Amino acid sequence: MTALPPILEAYFVERLVGQRNASPNTIAAYRDSFRLLLAFANVRTGRAPSRLLLEDLDATLVSAFLAHLETERHVAVKTRNARLAAVHSFFSFAALRHPEHAALIARVLAIPAKRSPRPLVSHLTGGEIDALLVAPDLTTRIGRRDRALLLVAVRTGLRVSELAGLRRGDVAFGTGAHVSCTGKGRKQRSTPLSSDCAMVLRAWMDECGGEVIDPVFPGPRGVQLTRDAVNRIVQRHAAQAATSCPSLGRKTVSPHVLRHSCAMQLLDAGVDVAVIALWLGHESVRTTDIYQHADLAIKERALARTAPSPAQARRYRPADTLLAFLEGL
Repeated sequence: MTALPPILEAYFVERLVGQRNASPNTIAAYRDSFRLLLAFANVRTGRAPSRLLLEDLDATLVSAFLAHLETERHVAVKTRNARLAAVHSFFSFAALRHPEHAALIARVLAIPAKRSPRPLVSHLTGGEIDALLVAPDLTTRIGRRDRALLLVAVRTGLRVSELAGLRRGDVAFGTGAHVSCTGKGRKQRSTPLSSDCAMVLRAWMDECGGEVIDPVFPGPRGVQLTRDAVNRIVQRHAAQAATSCPSLGRKTVSPHVLRHSCAMQLLDAGVDVAVIALWLGHESVRTTDIYQHADLAIKERALARTAPSPAQARRYRPADTLLAFLEGL
């Protein structure tokens, strides 16, 4: 019997932190996956998490855990696969330390990710974006903060974690105004600011004040907003904007939808897909292809360039009376 806690602790400390230098977001995602898995194993086995064995986390239990996520917690397939990826990463580490459990580990690693339909990306139209940007009440400090946050989100396409983590020192004004951030995969990038965005953001930062290490969009106590807080801000103003723009009421508006909207605006302006991939911090240009599939205007322009056939359609008339008889049956 092999105790689970020492292996799990070594995985997080030695593998994720020491060897891979994983980002805080990755560590948090893997931590949450194992918190859910250990709670599920506790119910199934009756053992406290600190008394679990590696043998308890067999393929049967892990498969039941994945089914539990989908059927009882109602997570999306993408989230289910992300939890499985964390489990696979841990068992790959365990295989090196405990080869005596090779058979058990191999069965867990053989659990496949689930495929799912890939829907078109949701994005906002120009009119919907305009309605969202005028929703905050500019007579209040919170409203001015939210207006600047929404404008930066839709003009730069920053991820919600990048938006919440933006520091005053990450913003540069003047010629070549831009924001800098460290995104997914520890990739650093700079994103230019449009003139209207730079003007609104500068006015907000002058009003807010603070040191270079302070967040650009602080919460009520001056600390960095959480991702959930940013999501609530977007949803609150989207609901308000829906009163003047009813189409917004039929969409689920989130910070990621604003990121998609930025990409769609760039694509509609004729910006090359490779440039959009760099703008958004995508690892591969193939990731950005989803926006070409979602842009109906691109397909309509392709259809317009297709020349109609010069031949005129004519009704078929059989040349023989017998054929005419058969045709009429």
